[in-house]
Amino acid sequence: MSDIAPVIPLDAARELITRYKTRLKSGGEALRVSYESRPLTDPLLKGRSHLVDGVLRELWKDFDLPASAALVAVGGYGREELFPCSDVDLLFLLADQPDEDLSERLTQMIGLIWDIGLDIGHSVRTAEECLEEAALDVTVMTNLLEARFLCGNAPLFGHVVTSLRSQINPGQFFKAKRLEQEQRYTRHNETPYSLEPNCKESPGGLRDLQVIGWISRAAGFGTHWRDLAKHQLITDEEATELRELERFLQHVRIRLHHMTGRREDRVLFDHQEKLARKFGYAPTEARRASEVFMQEYYRTAKKVTQLNTILLLNFGVEFFPNRYPAAININERFQCVREMLDVRDEGVFDRHPSALLECFLLLEQRSELKGMTARTLRALWRGRKLINAEFRQNPANRALFLRILQQKRGVVHELRRMNQYGILSFYLPAWRRIVGQMQHDLFHVYTVDQHILQVVRNVRRLMVAEHAHEYPLLTRLCTGFEKPWLIYIAALFHDIAKGRGGDHSRLGMKDARDFCESHGLEEADTDLVEWLVGNHLSMSNVAQKQDLSDLEVIRRFATVAKTERQLTALYILTHSDIRGTSPKVWNGWKGKLLEDLFFATQRLLRGATPQQALGTPIRQDDARNLLRYYGLRPATEDALWDQLDTVYFLRHDAEEIAWHARTLYYRVNAEEPVVKARLSQVSEGLQVMVYMKDQKDLFVRLCGFFSRLGFSIADAKIHTTRHGYALDSFVLLDPGQEVHYRDFINLLEHDLTERLHSNAPTDQPASGRVSREVRHFPITPEVNIRPDERGLHYIMSVTAADRPGLLFGVAETLVEYGINLHTAKIATLGERVEDTFLISGPSLSQDAQVLKIESDLLEKLTV
Repeated sequence: MSDIAPVIPLDAARELITRYKTRLKSGGEALRVSYESRPLTDPLLKGRSHLVDGVLRELWKDFDLPASAALVAVGGYGREELFPCSDVDLLFLLADQPDEDLSERLTQMIGLIWDIGLDIGHSVRTAEECLEEAALDVTVMTNLLEARFLCGNAPLFGHVVTSLRSQINPGQFFKAKRLEQEQRYTRHNETPYSLEPNCKESPGGLRDLQVIGWISRAAGFGTHWRDLAKHQLITDEEATELRELERFLQHVRIRLHHMTGRREDRVLFDHQEKLARKFGYAPTEARRASEVFMQEYYRTAKKVTQLNTILLLNFGVEFFPNRYPAAININERFQCVREMLDVRDEGVFDRHPSALLECFLLLEQRSELKGMTARTLRALWRGRKLINAEFRQNPANRALFLRILQQKRGVVHELRRMNQYGILSFYLPAWRRIVGQMQHDLFHVYTVDQHILQVVRNVRRLMVAEHAHEYPLLTRLCTGFEKPWLIYIAALFHDIAKGRGGDHSRLGMKDARDFCESHGLEEADTDLVEWLVGNHLSMSNVAQKQDLSDLEVIRRFATVAKTERQLTALYILTHSDIRGTSPKVWNGWKGKLLEDLFFATQRLLRGATPQQALGTPIRQDDARNLLRYYGLRPATEDALWDQLDTVYFLRHDAEEIAWHARTLYYRVNAEEPVVKARLSQVSEGLQVMVYMKDQKDLFVRLCGFFSRLGFSIADAKIHTTRHGYALDSFVLLDPGQEVHYRDFINLLEHDLTERLHSNAPTDQPASGRVSREVRHFPITPEVNIRPDERGLHYIMSVTAADRPGLLFGVAETLVEYGINLHTAKIATLGERVEDTFLISGPSLSQDAQVLKIESDLLEKLTV
């Protein structure tokens, strides 16, 4: 603690704080009112900068700082773009190292700046330190490039600016900022299409525009978009467009700050509907106002990334003009320049419209090409409107588009590039409607166009040898599939009709057939693509919601699949589709369900008997072989297996049957509960087995216990033996993916055994907050109870928004009405659950009781 007396006495400091705080608050409110009445970005951003300028200059005088020092605005404040709740970045510039008196003055002034309500980022440096730090740290260099003198020693500030200009290397600065941008893209998932983008930092946000501004300043090209046009780095039209894009994003950020009262740059679900209203967007019959607004946001972000790419390419040529050899001609339309595809002149597309597709084909075919030059991208963007009805009907262009899909490399890269520069939207008119279209189904995390391209990427990845270890069965099926590019076409069209109203699968079938017929595909291939689009949801619905041990389920699905070719293609597409929705939706357990359904259906289509199709004898034989492998004598398993019926062997695979037998063969009539857990043999998670004398509320107790530990139940198989024992199997997952599953095995076995043995009270499920997605895009819960095909059991389907304790509430209701649970298929799709239960009980035969059960469940499922 310094012994130096405060520069400004406490009472005087309080008076200053009150005065300046009031001034900032009233000035900020006046700026806000003015903006709301006439939304203009420059008056607000510059107005707040000037408001803060005045306060800081007066404070500088209040603290009587020496004439040798200077106060400098840097960062966004330096370029006079101070958003309502942004940090105020300051540099206290000194001629020499500060003595004790100056240090104390600066410390007290900085503290008072915080007290008056300004969030500041500050540094205190000498001129030499500034130049040294700038040489070592590109962030410091960037801040100083935007430095603006406020008060104090102007010559000292001028010396720093002049010295900085002389030491900066524009080429090195360009490379550093481009690398910085790549790292930022990686942090934000390399896409502008996040459902909750950051309007400043995400790809296509304000930072992409600021990067261009920084490089332009470093190179001496100017500080405005029109300055870049004067240097012929962009066209006048592009300069105007950049300013319009910048204004839109500035409006988004300003309104976010005003709405939240803090520095909030994320366009969260909480804010999207309010933002839409602020921008004047209204809902339509099929879409919310927020969806209309977000589609405009994504289009803006897309254009920003396009122009950012063009300018970075132009900067690279400007800074490194002689790095590459002379152009190499490819054909009369294109050449290779610096490993980039270049048009031989900017009128190529006007003379040869087919070249609009040919350029993408060349990038696939020639591995030495790393991308397109800026002038090619610009010519491509201008020429995209040449793709009209006549262009689409040209057989040569149709053949070119198919060849793009049929190449051995680069298919996904070029489809994404075609989407980025508007070529897909013009070639496939239906595509235009889904670009930037949000999906509020709580499990898709991408816009429709990006989801489709992700699905194509997943199918394509199965064709690449170096990724064969990821999904070996799928890779074998895909590489052995004749014309895998047909599955790419099905992927392109499977969701293309979303947002039109009605069944998007049925509507997409027509689009797919029209495409295939107009592109001259054989009838059998056309039928396959159309069928895949129409049935792309069927396999996941059966695998995740129906009982795969029921032969009737497999038979019905086989009548849908019809042929092994269609089955294989659907398996590939379904697997890729689920994985393309969200990283949270896919897990190995879902993969196992799809695989089981595929093999069972394949065996049936190949003429296997019902028992062979379900693999029951094979499973028992395989389980016996495993038991022998583990050293158990022949017939050891008989005592347990005599108490199990065929349904048990249908519902469990051989490895699981053997695990149960090894655990229970010597305690078939155990008086105490038997609990065993192990790492899942399929993927992440735990497998848990509970064996004990049956109790009517056992499933509820187990749900409560697992919930209290923080696990979600991915699958449950409830079985009662002939002699009245419960043999229940579960697959548990940690929704937060923060658990080391191995560490929980002993704890889970010990604690659950103790609770079951002591008949402890039922654990109440862990409480938790409902996610933002569920709050803003609620799902109306649905419950449906219907008899199965043979009338022996009932199938209960539950659809609802996911939340802690949901399964516990369902189980509690079943117990209350005396309903027996046989199996539970738990399908969690992001924030949405679609669970299916096989149940039985006398109350289910009475319509009035069924209605009451459904009503009670709906009440519990409502968030």
